[in-house]
Amino acid sequence: MAECILEMRDIVKEFPGVRVLKNVNFSVEKGSIHALVGENGAGKSTLMNVLGGVYPHGTYTGDIVFDGRVCEFKNIKDSEKTGIAIIHQELALIPYLSIGENLFLGNECAKNNQIDWDLTYDNAKKLMAKVGLKEDPNTLIKDISVGKQQLVEIAKALGKDARLLILDEPTAALTETDSRHLLDLLLELKKNGVTCILISHKLNEITEVSDAITILRDGSTIETMVKGKDEITEDQIIKGMVGREMTEMFPQRDCEIGEVAFEIQNWSADDPLTAGKKLLDNVNMKVHKGEVVGIAGLMGAGRTELALSLFGRLYGNNIHGRILKDGREIDTHTVENAIRNKVAYVTEDRKNAGLILMDDICMNITLSSLQKISKNHVIDMDVESQTAEKYRAKLNIKSHSIHQRVGNLSGGNQQKVVLSKWIMTDPDVLILDEPTRGIDVGAKYEIYTIINQLASEGRCIILISSELPEVLGMSDRVYVMNEGKVVGELSREEAKAETVMQCIMANKSMGA
Repeated sequence: MAECILEMRDIVKEFPGVRVLKNVNFSVEKGSIHALVGENGAGKSTLMNVLGGVYPHGTYTGDIVFDGRVCEFKNIKDSEKTGIAIIHQELALIPYLSIGENLFLGNECAKNNQIDWDLTYDNAKKLMAKVGLKEDPNTLIKDISVGKQQLVEIAKALGKDARLLILDEPTAALTETDSRHLLDLLLELKKNGVTCILISHKLNEITEVSDAITILRDGSTIETMVKGKDEITEDQIIKGMVGREMTEMFPQRDCEIGEVAFEIQNWSADDPLTAGKKLLDNVNMKVHKGEVVGIAGLMGAGRTELALSLFGRLYGNNIHGRILKDGREIDTHTVENAIRNKVAYVTEDRKNAGLILMDDICMNITLSSLQKISKNHVIDMDVESQTAEKYRAKLNIKSHSIHQRVGNLSGGNQQKVVLSKWIMTDPDVLILDEPTRGIDVGAKYEIYTIINQLASEGRCIILISSELPEVLGMSDRVYVMNEGKVVGELSREEAKAETVMQCIMANKSMGA
């Protein structure tokens, strides 16, 4: 029997009014990749925060046994000294410091109480080589991709002699190429004796690289499946996560598609970062009432840039073209104008741009529609509470009350709060940018159901997603973008993964 590097025994963690972890048992073999999966709110991050010292000993009950020794971590430093490192979904790097400075921040290479910069950058190069990061260590973090920033975080952990590496949704914001590189790195680290705990909603990645998979549901351990011993399929994992079989990934929608209600004509913009470069080049699109139109494309195709330029001209220089709604040209030069013309945009970055995490559900839901809950410019608190309660119930936001802090909600429930905020503006056109990023399969299904309901009400839905199966499974029509241009328009019947890639590659060949 293989030796365990970690055992967490009968872990119980409570917050005011709710027990988040209920006698959780979790063990990890030395030198393995062990996946921890579950729906948003299942307790995965809470369990790892107990292990990482974020929740110190005494704030939970149960035992942590690491390398055969019972540990009582008082803080994160205690956990790191033992050889445990957590890489959170929101990377903890300082953008205006260099790679080398970030690698040894809090763990400085010093002599006589002074930082030895030569040693710092020599050691940085060695750590970067371990993770396959081929950059100048003097490069600022802000000037490298998210995929490379993930590698910096892993290198930083290795610099602290981490023997157990915990990665929370490491590929959520990565391109397919960067995701592949990261998974290959985890397999390489495993060969070198580093143990990894992988938290991810991407079940195909989990089944590929994991030696064992533990499922949490509602704060309890459901089961642990071991590769080579148990038959592991994505369907089995989903059943364990949600407590039932999901026969379909996407809900059926049978709604009537009406006439063209939203149109973009000859829409162009210049790149604000590179002089002379086109950000968007003569984009033309139409959306009918009750239709879900998907926008597919590789990373950097211009999908998010298009959405931001349409909604208040939030990104891009020299933006020009026409936007028509119900056959009439509308002005969306500002966010206020866009909202007034019943156009709404759900950002891909809910935590930084979509929500105020320190505030409660009630305030976040009503934020974009204050005029609806005000009299003589004074907010009617009773109306605000009643409205927030209505949307909390309508979108099934799981919380203690509307006064719960949004930052304490699971990713899926945070996304429902963002949707509630924009649905409350009563939009005719709703642009959804990565609406299910970083949320579990059960919460995704709920979001898809909400999208279908909005379409059935006759609204125009524009769906942007990096997950091609999501675009294909939800859309009535698909536009394919590449390098700021529309390079294909596909009906539901024509829209297949191969067809989308053919549109992209044909355009690349023409551009070459």
